[in-house]
Amino acid sequence: MNNLVSKVAVIGSGISGAVCASSLAKNGISVTVFESARGPGGRMSQRREISEDGREVYFDHGAPFFSVSDTAALGYINEWKTKGLVAEWKENFGSFDRNLNQFTDFEKEGFETKYVCLPGMNSVCRALCLEPGVESKFGVGIGRLEWLEDDKLWSLIGLDGQNLGQFEGIVASDKNIVNPRVLAVTGRPPPLEFALKLQEIPVKPCFVLMLAFRQPLSLVPAKGFAFKNSKVLSWAFCDSSKPGRSATGESWVLHSTSEYAEDIIAQTGLQKPSNATLTKVAEDLLQEFQSTGFNIPQPFFMKAHRWGSAFPAASIAKEDKCLWDKNKRLAICGDFCVSPNVEGAVLSGMAAASKLTQF
Repeated sequence: MNNLVSKVAVIGSGISGAVCASSLAKNGISVTVFESARGPGGRMSQRREISEDGREVYFDHGAPFFSVSDTAALGYINEWKTKGLVAEWKENFGSFDRNLNQFTDFEKEGFETKYVCLPGMNSVCRALCLEPGVESKFGVGIGRLEWLEDDKLWSLIGLDGQNLGQFEGIVASDKNIVNPRVLAVTGRPPPLEFALKLQEIPVKPCFVLMLAFRQPLSLVPAKGFAFKNSKVLSWAFCDSSKPGRSATGESWVLHSTSEYAEDIIAQTGLQKPSNATLTKVAEDLLQEFQSTGFNIPQPFFMKAHRWGSAFPAASIAKEDKCLWDKNKRLAICGDFCVSPNVEGAVLSGMAAASKLTQF
C-alpha cells in the first residue's frame, strides 16, 4: 500500500498529534511537529516549579490518569508499558460528599485500570516526538496556513511571519487552529478556516491548583476522589502517589468545577488571568479542600493554572474519528473528534495517520 504523501506537518504535540506523528514516521513519511508551547504534552503536560525555599516540585496539572477499553488503543498502551513509559496507578479512589462532609463510597479493586506515564504524564508524548523520522519544533506558533492550489502544497507561516516550509499534508491536532473562539482570546482569527464548515467546538474550562505539603496528608483515606455537591471542586489527586514519582513530602492537584471556572471567566474575561485572579482561585480551591475536615495544613507551595479551552464538551466526528479533506490532504484530530479523554485523542490520532498513509 502506497502513502498519499511523503512530507507532513503535524500541528500540536498533545497525545493525538504525537501518536499521529509517530504512526506517520513508522510508515516512512517525513514528519515535522510544530508546538507553540515549550515542550510536548498538551493536556498531558507536566509542570516544573521552584518553591520559595528552592525546592524543585513537579505536577501533572492536566490529565491525572487515563483508562482505555478500545482494543486498538490498548495495543499502544501495551507497547508503552513494555518500554517503561506507562504503568498502572493502583491506589484507593472514592467520592466525597460535600454536604455530608464525608466519603460516601470507594472504588472496588479492579473497577477501572488507571494508567499514568513515567516519570511524568508528558513522557509518552515526548518519546513519540523524538522517534526516528519525526522532527519537533517547540515554541513555534502557527500564524497562517495557506493552500497553494497550483503547487498542491501547504505553506506554513509562523506567528512572527517566518516561512516554516511547504508540506504535502497537514494534521491539525490543536483545535485552536480551526476554532473561531481563538479570536476572542488572542484578537487574531484562527490560522485555518476549515472547508467542512467546522462549527465552534464547545469547551468546559477548569482551574487547577498545584499543592505541595511537607508531610503526607495521612488522614485523607483516598489518593484520588471526586467531589459531590461542591460548587468549587470536582476532583482531588495525590500526584506524588503515582508510580515513578520522586518527591519530598506530598503533592496534590485539585480540579475546579466547570461552573466555578465559568463564573471566574465571566468576571475576568477569556484573556490570560492576572496574578490577582490566580491568587483568589488558589485561595478558594485550597479553602474548599481544607473544609473536608482532614486536618489539611498550609502547603509550602501553591499555584493555580487555568485550562481555558482544554476540555471539549462535544464530539464532532465519532464515526470517522477525525475530519478529513482528501483534496487538500488535511486531517484534523483530537479528543474533540471522538471523546473528551486520552483514549479518544489516541484513536483520533491513529485515524488521521491512516488517512494520509492509505488510499
